[in-house]
Amino acid sequence: MGLLQNEAVMSSLPFEVAEMMGQTLARVVPITIVLAVIFAVLTHFWACNPGKPWWRKRELVTDMCYWFFVPVFSRVFRIGLLVVGAAAVFNVHGADDLIAFYENGHGPLSELPLWLQAIIFVVAADFMLYWLHRMFHGGGFWKYHAIHHSSEDLEWISAARFHPVNLLIGTITVDVILLMAGISPNIMVWVGPFNTFHSAFVHANLNWTLGPFKYVIATPVFHRWHHTALEEGGDTNFAGTFPLWDILFGTFRMPEGKLPDDYGVDAEQGVPHEIGGQLAYPFRQ
Repeated sequence: MGLLQNEAVMSSLPFEVAEMMGQTLARVVPITIVLAVIFAVLTHFWACNPGKPWWRKRELVTDMCYWFFVPVFSRVFRIGLLVVGAAAVFNVHGADDLIAFYENGHGPLSELPLWLQAIIFVVAADFMLYWLHRMFHGGGFWKYHAIHHSSEDLEWISAARFHPVNLLIGTITVDVILLMAGISPNIMVWVGPFNTFHSAFVHANLNWTLGPFKYVIATPVFHRWHHTALEEGGDTNFAGTFPLWDILFGTFRMPEGKLPDDYGVDAEQGVPHEIGGQLAYPFRQ
């Protein structure tokens, strides 16, 4: 019986993945249109760097591919790791048991109000991702993260340019750890839109520093310094949401009255421009 059940599950898997892809894209398309309009208007008045509008940027097709590929990839692997984690750590098996286990969280964290769980999730995830981000800037991990830094025309749509290995070791693993710790997936109703908008916001071509709030939340200028050359500030500002981590650990950089100019990686690193070459790039190094 167990073998037959496994075969049934495996045979239905392609249909479930296809359905998941459809659901994800149905959410991504409207969000993309809204963000495109918002940042087209904002960058018309408050551009950090002069040049072409985002829809005429180089490698736009590459970034568009990432923009739609990354949510699907992340969702599939996040669910897969949660299933494996529940079976290995909590001995939870079967579709119904998995749904019941994760649906509203579990353990002490699930007893907290959803708004407090959301805050814990955002703060804890940002702290872990700060250190993972620093890890990706050194040693053998850089070749994966270099893909994200390869965009020379940094724009809101550049936010999704991440190699799958970078995603898997970074945001996907962090999400899985926190959800397995007991936080309810229901917080994603708030956290998901916030993360999507804020990630696009910090990559947008905007000259905003938000004054004294630059120490509270990551801004476009704060993050643009991170995308400059190493000697300019490419080894600073690792926090995705809260600059507090950079302030505490000595990696904060926001020169007064100065804006960054150039972005991307050194030409000698030879990062390809198209998505296929970028996906293969780390394995050729």
